[in-house]
Amino acid sequence: MEKKRVLLVAQEMDPYLLITEMADLVRRTAISTQDGGMEVRVLMPRFGIINERRNRLHEVVRLSGMNIIIDDEDIPLIIKVASLPGARIQVYFLDNDEYFKRKTVFNDDNETFYDDNAERMVFFCKGVLETVKKFGWPPSIIHCHGWMTSLIPAFIKTAYAKDPVFSNSKVVYSLYEKSFDETLNGNLLQKALISKEISDSELDAFKSLDFIGLQKGAAQYADALVKGATDISYAEALLSEHPDKNLLDHPSLEDLTTKYLEFYKSLLN
Repeated sequence: MEKKRVLLVAQEMDPYLLITEMADLVRRTAISTQDGGMEVRVLMPRFGIINERRNRLHEVVRLSGMNIIIDDEDIPLIIKVASLPGARIQVYFLDNDEYFKRKTVFNDDNETFYDDNAERMVFFCKGVLETVKKFGWPPSIIHCHGWMTSLIPAFIKTAYAKDPVFSNSKVVYSLYEKSFDETLNGNLLQKALISKEISDSELDAFKSLDFIGLQKGAAQYADALVKGATDISYAEALLSEHPDKNLLDHPSLEDLTTKYLEFYKSLLN
């Protein structure tokens, strides 16, 4: 029997980038899912603070050279890869000099939220889907971690709904603690439109352009939700809007390695 495929998309992952507990959780989930008999790949941004030499990143020439179209502008996408230490798992890094070469992640040296974080998010989310298409690797499950991934569920259920690579994928989105108070640049929704394959109205849930709005948009389109942390102030209200969604509550560290695998299997049955 062919192995089920799980694609983990995350804005951080141990040992490459550690900002919150998400980084450790993603690594543990990747390893336990692979050990549980599923095939796992991970995609994340190649932020400038990720040390390429220490982490042994190298460019995947056959995948690089794509352009991601954002607001009629072609932006080059470079793909790099590394093997997760201690596991036979490939981690792919989406890179672009304009968006990711800087030596800070979401805020500049003065702690000011980058004005182009919205564009960086759109580029990353579109880049993920185009990269997976180029893999020719249809995922059974796509699990998104972090607000940088929040457009992916919407894209998959609208613009990419008929694409054979994604047409049978179950999309999971993890909710984490609020990580920024700013409002994203107002051009987010315009830049998120993919030709005429997604409409303004389909992005209505994102229109507040803040952290909670991104969670609402992702939750609307995801097939299942996960509480990625124990205490999430906004989670109860958001989850009450989606009582019929499959939900995994935040498991204890001792149960984490089995609970995620069981949850994935339940979604595929």
